[in-house]
Amino acid sequence: MRLRSGVLAAGCLLLQALGVAIFLRGFFPLAVRARPRGGPRGESPPEPAPPGPGTVSNWTKIPPPLFKKVVIVLIDALRDDFVFGSKGKQFMPYTTQVIEKGTSYSFIAEAKPPTVTMPRIKALMTGSIPGFIDVVVNLNSPALLDDNLIWQAKTAGKRIIFYGDDTWVKLFPKHFVEYDGTTSFFVSDFTEVDDNVTRHLDRVLKREDWDLLILHYLGLDHIGHVTGPNSPLVGPKLREMDNILKKIHISLLSKEGEASLPSLLVVCGDHGMSETGSHGGSSEGEVHTPLLFISSAFEKRSGPLTQPELVQQTDLASTLAVGLGLPISRNSVGNLILPVVGGKTMREQLRFLHLNGFQLSRLLEENTPAYEKDPGYEQFKIAEKSHGNWIKLYLEGNNSEILMNLGKKVLKQYLEALKTLSSSLSKQVAQYDMYSMMVGTVIIMEVLLLLLLSVPKALSSRAEFEVPLSPSLFSLLFYLMCLVLCAVHVIVCTSAESLCYFCSMSWLTALGVMMLISALMCGILSAIGKILENSRLPVKNPVVSSSSWSEVDVLMLAGTIGHVLSLGASSFIEEEHQTWYFLINTLCLALCQELCRNHFLLKECDPQHGTSLKQNFDGIREASDCKNIDVPASGNSKLDKVASSAEFIKGSDKWLSLASPWIILICCRLLRSLNRTGVQWAHRPDFGHWLTRETLQKLLQRKDMLQ
Repeated sequence: MRLRSGVLAAGCLLLQALGVAIFLRGFFPLAVRARPRGGPRGESPPEPAPPGPGTVSNWTKIPPPLFKKVVIVLIDALRDDFVFGSKGKQFMPYTTQVIEKGTSYSFIAEAKPPTVTMPRIKALMTGSIPGFIDVVVNLNSPALLDDNLIWQAKTAGKRIIFYGDDTWVKLFPKHFVEYDGTTSFFVSDFTEVDDNVTRHLDRVLKREDWDLLILHYLGLDHIGHVTGPNSPLVGPKLREMDNILKKIHISLLSKEGEASLPSLLVVCGDHGMSETGSHGGSSEGEVHTPLLFISSAFEKRSGPLTQPELVQQTDLASTLAVGLGLPISRNSVGNLILPVVGGKTMREQLRFLHLNGFQLSRLLEENTPAYEKDPGYEQFKIAEKSHGNWIKLYLEGNNSEILMNLGKKVLKQYLEALKTLSSSLSKQVAQYDMYSMMVGTVIIMEVLLLLLLSVPKALSSRAEFEVPLSPSLFSLLFYLMCLVLCAVHVIVCTSAESLCYFCSMSWLTALGVMMLISALMCGILSAIGKILENSRLPVKNPVVSSSSWSEVDVLMLAGTIGHVLSLGASSFIEEEHQTWYFLINTLCLALCQELCRNHFLLKECDPQHGTSLKQNFDGIREASDCKNIDVPASGNSKLDKVASSAEFIKGSDKWLSLASPWIILICCRLLRSLNRTGVQWAHRPDFGHWLTRETLQKLLQRKDMLQ
């Protein structure tokens, strides 16, 4: 089947778009979502029913709040070592004292990639795990419609005040009774962006007309982006944050009465920062952030300080919901952080854990067909049954040691069930649709290979291509491949553990995709066979043979493929400029070698190559003789003049073409020295640092003064 170049390019473009669409659909997994249920505040399951007739628990409502006021201080890009490491002891003395000897619980919260602000705020408030698709909308954050802590608090009549990053205002519009958002785009602003938050503190802390106060500080993140985590500016910023936390904590303590509920101060970070000050990846510095709970309701710490326990960032939503007396968000995959409610009675603790387990099991039930076989679901049912036995003993007035031991056993069972359920749901969110990704990749690679086989003809003067698809559609290989692919599709889609988008398509659509893959493969094999067959034929015209691929063509193809493969590793992506440096230098040297061979070696070895221009003019004379066309003598002299001028131009172009690769190499070297980038060489001096040196600036200022 003969196709014009434009038709072939358009067809390949459409097939590539189809392959990319199927691949992206598998690469961005669907988030775990709960089905909408009646009631603005959700359902509240009762306590597990005790065994036997006549015994019924009377606790059917959501437990009351544990704290009167909650203040959340979110410090953007706060790494765990900024609080628990040497910098915390040096620059945050008050916070360190509260951690070591005060009434607090400290944890290390692990954030899931992508570690950027908007997905992390969603994780903190909903308890769900946002995916990489949220990075696309990070700069234009739409309103959050999922069930979340802010919406539950507003529905329950809580008064919420917010100051800080305006991402919160975009995610939760009309949720705050008072707010003042600051933009995060001016990364060179280290001071004003935080002063705009702190200036409201003295006034707000004196008031009593709020229940939840959220503060989001951006200065530390800006310092990290511009100067890195080891900058001398980090210390003063941490000291500033320490003074703010001290002011808030002292103010909350001064307003707590004997009869009122205690207040809670939560200190956390949305993400950390890498060794270069950036974030978004999965390095330890980017995913580990401190999580502090400070309240007079906790017992004073005694004994030596231990390493903070590792929890998930999504656990904060469930814990705060229990602390504020709110339903846990329906889409939350987090666990209740038990030490925060450890001071309550055994019945209250078991009630909190049962609410969390019921919410997780419900979410698993609505998103997994075979949820009954899940280990976490089975463990939760066992714990729920043991919980019913404990309630029976409790309601009978049994206060013996048996009741306490059974309570501890049920508590342990609940914690194991919650951990397994959360892990199952988290894996489902982060699990890629490998089957759809493989189908998309096969289509992309087949089209790419078909284009590569058409490159030699595309570089020639002919604008048409012989695409061997017609005979392939009627070959035995085509039907065999369709049969094999359909069998694989049936096996994958009928397996119990496979949940993929490609399997959800109709069988007719899936059959069409299988036929497309088989046709492309047969066409590629036919094209390769023709190329091998033509390579065995004797070459009659040496000029035609010169249209085959040169070393430069092979180098460009290998460099393109190598660069694409290098994008599969994050370390190569961070240092992608080094790959380009290598490819450009290698290409310039290869071009220089090719030019030298064409201008010097081929001229000596091949006389026909050196006198090609003269042969062209001789061919014109011979053609005119064959056609009986008279060429006057004056025409011969004109042709000789044209030939001599062409030889002169050819000589000047020769030296210019030989010098071009070396000029490009010199320019590339200057560009490399202009500004060092990446991770490995960012600290090396460059021309940009020299221009910003203080001595040079003073010299330029002195010169301006003299003028």
